[in-house]
Amino acid sequence: MSDSAQKEQAIFAAGCFWGVEAAFKRLDGVLATEVGYSGGHTDNPDYKAVCRGDTNHAEVVRLVFDPARITYRQLCDYFFDIHDPTTLNRQGPDVGTQYRSAVFYLSEAQRQAAEDAKAAAQKSVARPIVTEIAPAGPVTRAEDYHQNYLEKTGRVCRI
Repeated sequence: MSDSAQKEQAIFAAGCFWGVEAAFKRLDGVLATEVGYSGGHTDNPDYKAVCRGDTNHAEVVRLVFDPARITYRQLCDYFFDIHDPTTLNRQGPDVGTQYRSAVFYLSEAQRQAAEDAKAAAQKSVARPIVTEIAPAGPVTRAEDYHQNYLEKTGRVCRI
């Protein structure tokens, strides 16, 4: 990719970040991923504190993408397709605020695209979508062993 290519970022929370990261990495136009913690009230949280529920952080995936190859709206639509946005603080067997469904937007255009994608997704599910759409705050990078975890361990993404 040339240095002149445009890049944007997106931040999504849709349950355990391992599977979410692997799912987004499959998309053409997603250039890089990083898992971390965002949306809480503690500076520089670590995995143990997040799992204890002490920080109110969500497990997130921060994406770098090429908007000429995939739009932010397409990423949002995919986000709503790969998890259950109708369960509060839960994805499958994973329960806790760190597993909540959230879109952390970086601009007004991203906020609007996320709201539009949420409204479109709501038309195809019976229960109310509980996805939080909030301004992005700091993202604390998760510990190294969490980065590309499924790839490193040879596990399969079930998303």
